[in-house]
Amino acid sequence: MARFTFKASSPGGEVESGEIDAADQASAVERIQGMGLIPIRVEVGSGGTATTRKGVFTTRRVSQAQLGEITRELATLLRSGLPLDRAMEILIGMSSTPTMTIMLTEIRDEVRGGATLSKAIGQYPDVFGRFYIGMIKAGEAGGSLGTVLTRISEFMERSKELRETVTSALIYPAILILASATSVLLLLVFVVPQFSQMFEQSGKALPLPTQIVVGAGEWLRIYWWTLPIVLIAIHRYFAWQMGHPERKFVWDGRLLRLGLVGDLLTKVEVARLARTLGTLLTNGIPLLGALAIVRETIGNSVIAAGLEAAREQLQSGHGLSKPLMAQGVFPPLAVHMMSVGEETGRLDEMLTQVADVYDKEVSHAVKRMLALLEPVLILGLGLVIGGIILSILLAILKVNSLVG
Repeated sequence: MARFTFKASSPGGEVESGEIDAADQASAVERIQGMGLIPIRVEVGSGGTATTRKGVFTTRRVSQAQLGEITRELATLLRSGLPLDRAMEILIGMSSTPTMTIMLTEIRDEVRGGATLSKAIGQYPDVFGRFYIGMIKAGEAGGSLGTVLTRISEFMERSKELRETVTSALIYPAILILASATSVLLLLVFVVPQFSQMFEQSGKALPLPTQIVVGAGEWLRIYWWTLPIVLIAIHRYFAWQMGHPERKFVWDGRLLRLGLVGDLLTKVEVARLARTLGTLLTNGIPLLGALAIVRETIGNSVIAAGLEAAREQLQSGHGLSKPLMAQGVFPPLAVHMMSVGEETGRLDEMLTQVADVYDKEVSHAVKRMLALLEPVLILGLGLVIGGIILSILLAILKVNSLVG
């Protein structure tokens, strides 16, 4: 037997809580229902050994695509006039995964128990995040939850498009790099050893380039297992570096100074910053609070630090655009557009325009980077393979000349 704590609703709508002994959670639910109550939450009490629904749920298994889908559906249901708990019930019925069903059920139960939607989803900060929760709070305060959910859905869709633009652009270079590495490995491991046997039989000293290529092939054939170890070590090293704020700040600064790569990263971050901040301001969240939320959505710590410094100056009575310009990490065009928005009292609208502009800039920057990266990769592959072939030809010519 285990002791469970529970919250349940009476037929009159009152929320009751207490403790009950049962063999498992299902038995506890049945006993609560037998008391004429509607179970809202049933959890193992102190000393219990059963597994609660919360334990089953893993927030990491809810993707951004799934979150965007339920946000869009909930916005549609609320705009059609359905009450929140009824809309949640419909979402639960349409849920396609057990994880999502568990989460939506727990949120619905919290709402039926008298909690606001923002408080209910606040149980899952890893899924919804401060931006989402803050927007929901603003919508509840203004009585426009359906409208706010629609804006969140639109924001998530635009953010998804931005991510897909960058991801799609990187697929071809990644395939090209993989194909290049595979081609070189095949040459060194399978082709070069065939010639090295012939060279050994000649008994003659090989040219230095040939010795290097043959040595690399033999090393890979014998110690191939070291390659995954090296790759794992490199991954762990960078993960360790990124896990320390000071070291991450240094690496983020280096990335921003990498020419085309830094330009692309800056534009991606500015587009995300502007769209997030503009969406928050549109829904009535104060600028200081909105900046605090936006800072957490920025991946580059150098840009995040610049935004935090601007927020601190804003607290001292300064505007937003001048402190941002003083940081030296934000594009002048974006800052000037924000300045115009401040002067005209339409900062939220101008931020949306900044986001649209930099979404297009990201697309153009990706195309420019690919236009340079593709020939560089192809040329690099040609030089490596050509060097291997040339080293073998040099050895063949030397052996033939000695024989002649």
